[in-house]
Amino acid sequence: MTSSFDFAPLFPAGLPAPSARWTGLAKYSFVGGNNDSEQVPLDELIEATNTVLRREGRSLATYGLAHGPQGYLPLREFLVTKLKRDAGFTCTVDDLLIVSGSLQALDLVNATLLTRGDTVIFEQDSYQGSLTRLARLGVNVVGVPLDKDGMRMDLLAATLADLKSRGIRPKYVYTIPTVQNPTGSIMPESRRAELVRLATEYGVPIFEDDCYADLVWSGQRPPAIYAMSPNGGVIHIGSFSKSIAPALRVGFIVAPWDVMSRMLALKTDAGSGALEQMVLAAYCKPHFASHVPALTKALRTKLDTLMEALNEQFGTAAEFEEPKGGIFLWVKLPDQVDALKLYQAALAAGVSINPGPEWSTNKGHSSSRLRLCFASPTHQQIREGVAVLAEVCRKEFGVPARSANVEKRA
Repeated sequence: MTSSFDFAPLFPAGLPAPSARWTGLAKYSFVGGNNDSEQVPLDELIEATNTVLRREGRSLATYGLAHGPQGYLPLREFLVTKLKRDAGFTCTVDDLLIVSGSLQALDLVNATLLTRGDTVIFEQDSYQGSLTRLARLGVNVVGVPLDKDGMRMDLLAATLADLKSRGIRPKYVYTIPTVQNPTGSIMPESRRAELVRLATEYGVPIFEDDCYADLVWSGQRPPAIYAMSPNGGVIHIGSFSKSIAPALRVGFIVAPWDVMSRMLALKTDAGSGALEQMVLAAYCKPHFASHVPALTKALRTKLDTLMEALNEQFGTAAEFEEPKGGIFLWVKLPDQVDALKLYQAALAAGVSINPGPEWSTNKGHSSSRLRLCFASPTHQQIREGVAVLAEVCRKEFGVPARSANVEKRA
């Protein structure tokens, strides 16, 4: 519906650019944090829904199910157990806040700590959703380069010292240490300890985003940074989006009460979706521990298919480090490839990709990089989509070059 009333003069300054209309997913979609639809535990979720609604569905008549503003108690109790087992730290239900996905967690932490002109420290390649939020808030983001083990501590130390010399105290150091997005690296325990040491020395809190931490190929992960902090200077967030299903929109925050109480005052939505919390609690207690290994096994096979397809279609023109887990592959193409232009050309050919500059604090460093989500497409779609992408790259940028006029196999 198009309105004849002119709303434009009423829009306040600073609104983000208007959204385009949704036109559906591309034929070959390698974007977003979507997961493998075949691995959604549908039968068990249906069973959990029926069980919990029959047992306590009438509590939906009360905001928050009469469990208070921090979320459904059985789900928080499950998380207390899970975080101790998997992330290595002890917390109570009062340390946990259930939120509408980790994006709401980002918004609450930022609203609690940041104001225009503040400075934060990020990994150089990082989550687009975090970066765009900070740009909108007018916050300065200082990027620290990564290597195969995540954020480099020598460069973080230099960054902190430089900022201090200029009288700037960063509001936080944001890190995705366990299956980093987009690189897929895992920060070793020794480097986590150094991060905690530096943060303590400079009086800067750590904002730990653990959204992908369940999806580690080996099933083994280092303890969360939250578990290693001696002074409580860490805010930890996580999500069920990658382990169960992103459309459920359920995440969580673990934080000290002096911060938690401020975030609660800002969470004015009368509570995140109660039915999703009820179903997750009923599902997770008996099934979560067995579901995740099956999911990661399926994701790992899709990663293998993607890496094989890239090697076949691009050869040495596509460079990448094999991720330690997750749903993304961070790919470097030759320098002449402009990832933003490639994004447009590929989309016209039916392939959607995430161009690297949107996932980086250093646009030059990431100009020829792309993030490919391998979880959502089928194995066949991965192979076909990569072949189409290679053809677009060849047409637009001359890479990958054909050798001896031999046609690449599709």
